[in-house]
Amino acid sequence: MKEENRVTVIVAALNEEKGIGATLEELGWVLENPRYIVVDGGSVDGTMEIAEKMGAEVVVQERRGKGQAIAQGLRYVNGGTRYIVFVDADYTYPAEYVPMMIGVLEENPDIGMVCGNRFNGKFVLRGMSNAFYVGNRFLAFMQYLLNGVKMRDPLTGLRVVRWGILKDWRPKAKGFDVEAELNHHVERRGYRIKEVPVHYRRRLGKKKLRLRDGLTILRRILLENFYDY
Repeated sequence: MKEENRVTVIVAALNEEKGIGATLEELGWVLENPRYIVVDGGSVDGTMEIAEKMGAEVVVQERRGKGQAIAQGLRYVNGGTRYIVFVDADYTYPAEYVPMMIGVLEENPDIGMVCGNRFNGKFVLRGMSNAFYVGNRFLAFMQYLLNGVKMRDPLTGLRVVRWGILKDWRPKAKGFDVEAELNHHVERRGYRIKEVPVHYRRRLGKKKLRLRDGLTILRRILLENFYDY
């Protein structure tokens, strides 16, 4: 990590005062001099203040939705960045995996994105309801069937991506469907996606994803077949 801010962490946040501080603090333990960009979607709690105290650059989101937050955060990435870390603000994903995920990209130039896979042999339904688990499995099958993207956990909230792949990416997804779009984008650019097993903790704070968001994600998977990259 000799280059300054070689790693930029982008976090989309909305009323995450219970998890944002712990999330950023834990990342600071395992990364050397990362740059944090927290895109706040209109929090009415202490999310912004906590993020700023943790050394993050807080960007006020212009439009609602996770996809909009990701798109806006990417506009603030500087030229020294080599890798982008996307992580949820709710402390569900342990930061200990991130250095290893960066290492996979360092050693494998054909891999464009490394994702944390919650659905491995050690997975238990502690931080996720049965309905969300079944929905995720269904959407994984549909993305493989329709987009050719084979992932066990296509909606994971922990990813490390090469900045070169994202430089010119303009997400069309407005909400939680942004992950499905990103999966397809990486593969359409000719890169492989690698999944690594991770533990999944119970979230701190209120869950934002709703079952009806699954329909939006499915629609995005369908639409991806019609976009020419």
